[in-house]
Amino acid sequence: MTTLLQINASIHNDNGQSSQLANQFVAAFRQSHPDANVVVRDVAASETVPHLTAERFGAFITQQEKRTAAQHSVVAYSDALIEEIKRADVVVIGLPMYNFGVPSQLKAYFDTSRARGSHLHTPRRGPWSPDGQEGIHIRRARGQYVGTPMDTQTGYVRDFLAFLGMTDVQFVYAEGLAISPQSKQAGLEKAAAEIARLAA
Repeated sequence: MTTLLQINASIHNDNGQSSQLANQFVAAFRQSHPDANVVVRDVAASETVPHLTAERFGAFITQQEKRTAAQHSVVAYSDALIEEIKRADVVVIGLPMYNFGVPSQLKAYFDTSRARGSHLHTPRRGPWSPDGQEGIHIRRARGQYVGTPMDTQTGYVRDFLAFLGMTDVQFVYAEGLAISPQSKQAGLEKAAAEIARLAA
């Protein structure tokens, strides 16, 4: 059975344009993969992933036998998120652009790849991503940023997913949504066509 992990990062949750585009992908994916198991992780929901602090980082780098009960809880939560990604065959990220960057909630989620004691990536083990794992990044933006120095998201997301071992990463852009009604329609139509192609 194929497992799809949908990660939404809009502060508007399901009402956000990026979440709606990600939902479009999932709906189309279900049509071509009716037995797919879909897991949704909304990192901007009421129970957000905690941001990295010195205390949380300290839990990650403390040897297991020396961790306090609170530190064990921090690591267990992080492990659960890591296992969720590892079990996915396809990872879909619905990503808005806020102030020219990724939402801080998604950065907090990415920070669960720990610097030490992690299953994610070590010189000995290498990336853990299974063969064939695919990443789909769906972005909405009010302006036009693809191919410009102001696009800080594409390289960051690609590099981070590559760090996890995902080399098959596709990008869908819905841009120019605040320029004019015509630009918004064109941006959404272009994204919808690309979503339909990738989800087939």
